Amino acid sequence: MPMDSTTLIGLVLGFIAIVGGHLAEGGHIASILQPTAALIVLGGTIGAVCLSYPLKEVIGALKDAVGIFKEDKTDPNVLIDLIVQLANKARKNGLISLEDDAQSLEDPFLKKALTLVIDGVDPQILLETMEIELGCKEERNRLKARVFESAGGYAPTIGILGAVLGLIQTMQNLSDPSKLGSGIAVAFVATIYGVGSANLLFIPISNKLKVRYREVIVRQETCLKGVLAIQAGENPHLIKEILQAYLSETQQRKE
Repeated sequence: MPMDSTTLIGLVLGFIAIVGGHLAEGGHIASILQPTAALIVLGGTIGAVCLSYPLKEVIGALKDAVGIFKEDKTDPNVLIDLIVQLANKARKNGLISLEDDAQSLEDPFLKKALTLVIDGVDPQILLETMEIELGCKEERNRLKARVFESAGGYAPTIGILGAVLGLIQTMQNLSDPSKLGSGIAVAFVATIYGVGSANLLFIPISNKLKVRYREVIVRQETCLKGVLAIQAGENPHLIKEILQAYLSETQQRKE
């Protein structure tokens, strides 16, 4: 699966801008590479996040975060065409003729909704059942996005804590000038790590996850609307026109 260009560009550009600006001002890479500061900020942030959320949510968020570096190649027009094909078949041969098609579907949400239609479930009950599933999935996704959003809130504060610890170390070694530099460096670099990781990593990842999750929900809403239209015996051409309302302007132009 190809890389998501916007994720990669954003990450690289942000890093280059910060480091490049530091070098342009006459700084050195070594001056901002402080393992102690990184340990304080990252360790403290991870600890705060683990204290705030169940482990399974943290692991789930990390797995989904890896996915933002991969481009989502799902084409909603293909989904709409599939639903229209199912509608044409159901109109000609009846809903029961879709039984084999339902079993071969890869999308579990569409498969479940279509199976319920074939089983003769009342449209209102079908709508309520699938909307409950949609709502639960949306809430689970929102919780995983909040894991990184919370990390973005904790990191700057932990960075300030690291700065204070560095200054304490500096004050304790006022009699030894050779140790003053390292203490001050940890103090300032910890703040940079905290603010930088929050605004260049954690919060952007949270926002990207929200976008990806919303795209999934929209696709499933499209599936539900299409299946209900098939159950109602709507004209396939009309179904296509209705479902295209879920597409973005770019996707509509592509169609």
